[in-house]
Amino acid sequence: MDSTREERASAQPAPTPTRGLLERLFKLSVHGTTAKTELTAGLTTFITMAYIIFVNPNIMADAGMDHGAAFVATCLAAALGCLLMGLYANWPVGLAPGMGLNAFFTYSVVGTLGYSWQVALGAVFLSGLLFMLLTFSRIREWLLNSIPPSLRYAMGAGVGLFLGLIGLKTAGIVVASPATLVRLGDLTAAGPLLAALCFLAIAVLEYHRVFGGILISILAVTLIGWGLGLVHFAGVFALPPSLAPTFLAMDVAGAFDVSMISVILAFLFVHMFDTAGTLMGVAQRANLVGEDGRIENLSRAMKADSASSVVGGLLGVPPVTSYVESAAGVAVGGRTGLTAVTVAALFVLAMFFAPLAGMIPAYATAGALIYVAMLMMGGLAHLDWVDHTESIPAIVTVIMMPLTFSVADGIALGFITYVAMKACTGKFADISPSLYVLCAIFVAKFVFL
Repeated sequence: MDSTREERASAQPAPTPTRGLLERLFKLSVHGTTAKTELTAGLTTFITMAYIIFVNPNIMADAGMDHGAAFVATCLAAALGCLLMGLYANWPVGLAPGMGLNAFFTYSVVGTLGYSWQVALGAVFLSGLLFMLLTFSRIREWLLNSIPPSLRYAMGAGVGLFLGLIGLKTAGIVVASPATLVRLGDLTAAGPLLAALCFLAIAVLEYHRVFGGILISILAVTLIGWGLGLVHFAGVFALPPSLAPTFLAMDVAGAFDVSMISVILAFLFVHMFDTAGTLMGVAQRANLVGEDGRIENLSRAMKADSASSVVGGLLGVPPVTSYVESAAGVAVGGRTGLTAVTVAALFVLAMFFAPLAGMIPAYATAGALIYVAMLMMGGLAHLDWVDHTESIPAIVTVIMMPLTFSVADGIALGFITYVAMKACTGKFADISPSLYVLCAIFVAKFVFL
């Protein structure tokens, strides 16, 4: 009997040092997965979110930042965020600079409010520190629970609508008008046509669940632009550009301004609620929810996300956040942090594609902005449209973000409307103490600043 058992044991292949290390780090067998599955999931997640390495540098360049440095900062911040998520939280989630938050950074804080991008980075850094403070304490849970769901959904949808307007403006599909503020652009021009083509291609490919639909569409439209003489070939591979122009370039002292409070809070709220929604959704799909309803390592995942945002501010990018595209990797079997570590490795490799990133035209990334914006609008489906004390403040939040060209102003007006509507209809029980405080801060902002 014993000899038979010894023969069976000797017949099994001995675990390699690599397999043993991966097992210890990520507990692959406990999560019912393999290294091959996790690597495949990591590649899948990276392909679905790789568009950020082309889109974010273009948006950052509009704020006056060096395009090459912004490209490297995007890749490095994403890689470090993914490493934190994978090694510390053991979650299959990819992170990168947040879509919508980058548009707010460039077109509101720098473009409309007139702050330098260094001060804007200082605000990103401070909001990241606040997020870490909230995450490492119980204040985060209290704040998450005290903000009504309707305003949470509205913030995501409003950022989406704001991002969509940015994409339409960048593409030239919507242009300024002295008589009507905005009007339809020249749809016979190459830029608007190619941006519309990129958007439609993404929508169709994503509908058919084509692997990497967004990335394929951006590259395809860039090739068309090259064929038309609108894009000049600059190569594909090269050593990464210098990070020096953006590294530690943040102006924290400049962000310590009373008028920046709403900006910092806007970064904080949008980031916090977007992260919470993304992580909850991915946890469900990755079977990380126990029988008692508790989510495995959720606190660690939130800490990794908040710390990544601080690192992003140091490198020179808007808040780094968890990407909902991580669900694509989970769908093919990703269950552990090895998926996130694989994404990190691919972002590091992407730094050597700087010439390709520099060739991507604005109209190609605009198509992606418009598509992502429409996805973000989906949160409005969860609103209670019958209760006007819930729906009207949400609508104010969503509409005022693009019309004021400011995520911060949209959030402020939405919160003020919510408290006013509830108070005037006698629904004081729906107003949490934190809402009174935030409402007072936002009213003071509009009155005194």
